[in-house]
Amino acid sequence: MQMPDPDAAILSRKDAIVERLQEILPPQAVISDPAETRAYECDALTAYKCAPLAAVLPATTEEVAAVLKLCHAEGVPVVPRGAGTSLAGGSLPTADSIILGVSRMTEVLETDYDNRLIRLQTGRTNLSVTGAVEEDGFFYAPDPSSQLACAISGNIAMNSGGAHCLKYGVTTNNLLGVTMVLMDGTVVELGGAHLDAGGLDLLGLVCGSEGQLGVVTEATLRILPKPEGARPVLMGFASSEVAGACVSDIIKAGVLPVAIEFMDRPCIRACESFAKAGYPDCEALLIVEVEGSDAEIDHQLGLIKDIARSHDPVELREAQDADEAGRIWLGRKSAFGAMGQINDYMCLDGTIPVSELPYVLRRTAELAQQYGLEVANVFHAGDGNMHPLILFDANKEGDLEKCEALGADILRLCVEVGGCLTGEHGVGIEKRDLMGDQYAAADLECQMAVKDVFDPAWLLNPAKVFPLAVSEARRGQRLAAE
Repeated sequence: MQMPDPDAAILSRKDAIVERLQEILPPQAVISDPAETRAYECDALTAYKCAPLAAVLPATTEEVAAVLKLCHAEGVPVVPRGAGTSLAGGSLPTADSIILGVSRMTEVLETDYDNRLIRLQTGRTNLSVTGAVEEDGFFYAPDPSSQLACAISGNIAMNSGGAHCLKYGVTTNNLLGVTMVLMDGTVVELGGAHLDAGGLDLLGLVCGSEGQLGVVTEATLRILPKPEGARPVLMGFASSEVAGACVSDIIKAGVLPVAIEFMDRPCIRACESFAKAGYPDCEALLIVEVEGSDAEIDHQLGLIKDIARSHDPVELREAQDADEAGRIWLGRKSAFGAMGQINDYMCLDGTIPVSELPYVLRRTAELAQQYGLEVANVFHAGDGNMHPLILFDANKEGDLEKCEALGADILRLCVEVGGCLTGEHGVGIEKRDLMGDQYAAADLECQMAVKDVFDPAWLLNPAKVFPLAVSEARRGQRLAAE
């Protein structure tokens, strides 16, 4: 994966830049020793690495503003970083850039149960948002698999979803407002403690912008009352295609589970070994969960099980208690870690119409066979958010390149059937050079024109989202115009 050459003039001024950063931040908040900056050389897409010029860890919006103002004046690129769990290389640095991490920004600033919202600093982890309100009977709905570690800042940057997004939506559906710092240090407030702000939907623009427009330091999030109850059911099938057809039929029937999760045999095997969840021996597995009162749950699961039976399930098992339900979900939530214990992999997240699931699963298997690589599937089936894991050997020459080529073909397949390149992981560096497969040149031009407004010098999160040749040309034009 190609990255731009670092600016030699910035590299030559490293000591002076670090000294100025140390003047505006506490000593422990500036990291410049090469041995220590290696901790920031990659995110969860570990195939690509580059140590930054330095890393800074501010604790307040004011400190973030001071850092950005300085870097703007010095012409130094800045890469915003949450918890570093991005699977698309969203926080991969360049050698001449400053990593700006928000991991020290974890305070809850306000909790308002009457209006069902919480305001907090965005370095706080996803799961800890629910942790802050669950004793009072509330929860935060978006639940990425990495929710134990991932930060709200990254969730906003990538518009993250999770298993329960089928019913509750993704981050943008649960985000009410943000405090954001622009590249020149200007602090802006978008949205707030209300349903919708007047005028242009700038909040919708920021959510999913991958750190291209500003650094989000505070967020106001929607919290919801905890449901009366919830219960999952396991469905095992003889093939991935049959499981995909079952998902399509559930959605067509008008039933709205809180989650429909899919795993195929390689993933089932790894998750069962890791979590001892009691998964059946089958080619494909669905976890379907519904919530509400006991009567509502029984009614919905009755309809869902009737649909499943029409597809001749290998196994159909409803969780009998909270312990069994917890083990079922532990297996699914452990999927990425479990697969990582047995193989190197690259995780994609193209999104497709649910009706196309059987075809895309079959075609993905055919493509994998052509490339001589194995693909394990685990994904949010209810909204067609695919997560094929391409297994490869990082120590085998040519395997990474083969993996990238297969991944590109799978993502193109998603676009061809009416889907898109990413559902929640973002474009980052992983999909940037495929953007032309989804967007026409005029569409990309409009997107870049928005970045021109928020970040005229193109200093924020360089080499991401837009095809590298296009973004580097645009950056050169903007720098010349400055």
